[in-house]
Amino acid sequence: MARLKIGKLVVIGTGLIGGSFALALKRARAVGRVTGVGRTRRNLADALKLKVIDEASRDPARAVRDADLVLLATPVGQMPAVMTEIAPHLPHHAVITDGGSTKRDVVECARRFLGAHFTRFVPGHPVAGTEKSGATAAFPDLFRGRSVILTPQRETLASATRLVRRAWETCGARVVRLDAEAHDSILAAVSHLPHVIAFALVNLLARQRSPGRLFALSAGGLRDTVRIAGSSPEMWADICSANRDALLAVLEDYENELEQVRAVIENGDTGELRRMFGQARSAREKWLVGKRGR
Repeated sequence: MARLKIGKLVVIGTGLIGGSFALALKRARAVGRVTGVGRTRRNLADALKLKVIDEASRDPARAVRDADLVLLATPVGQMPAVMTEIAPHLPHHAVITDGGSTKRDVVECARRFLGAHFTRFVPGHPVAGTEKSGATAAFPDLFRGRSVILTPQRETLASATRLVRRAWETCGARVVRLDAEAHDSILAAVSHLPHVIAFALVNLLARQRSPGRLFALSAGGLRDTVRIAGSSPEMWADICSANRDALLAVLEDYENELEQVRAVIENGDTGELRRMFGQARSAREKWLVGKRGR
């Protein structure tokens, strides 16, 4: 198979995900030119300085006029406005994809706002990231060995899906196909719920008497648990709103699990606590072995 070659890549949202995608493709020499689109001059200046992008624009419509591949890497709440703005200016051949953490809402937006370009829209979600954001956080190995989920629709052109798949594989990712509903249900449990828990726990501790002392005396357990509370509030508010139903369902399951733990603690049943904690540890170790074996 010939090496992937993208003439012009446009990244709308030049942050951790979009910037890392650009850097990985540039390192592989799979892209000729990268245009980064963003809202703030400072972030775009950082992206240019770090050679994440080759040119910067604050005008999505102008940027996409001669694009071959467009990655929408904005928070999902911004997708309708961005799609509406770029749709009239997309070249006929351009392939569009996204990096949103929810898929049903993004697919619906694309179906509504991209018009005839919808057949070349390949919904995607790289299951990778850090708690950092912005162009300065981007690095080319972010996706190496990580999963990228694609949720192409029945109307999606096979050629568009192939291009997006090859782009992510060039970044070192493993590409998985799911339907959008399954994606949102799974990610609600394994990604969205943990972020909600981390944000809630930090807020709980911050409201305690002498929170500074609490945090000063904390060790690795707290730091590991709340690391992701450093993620973008804007992005995660959008994700939780977009995936509301699936997230509420798994939140209810989590609340029920906590109630069971609370009841056992109230009863002073140390043996049952050992069983529950041991079961969780075994499940975690089994999962980690599976992750290492991939």
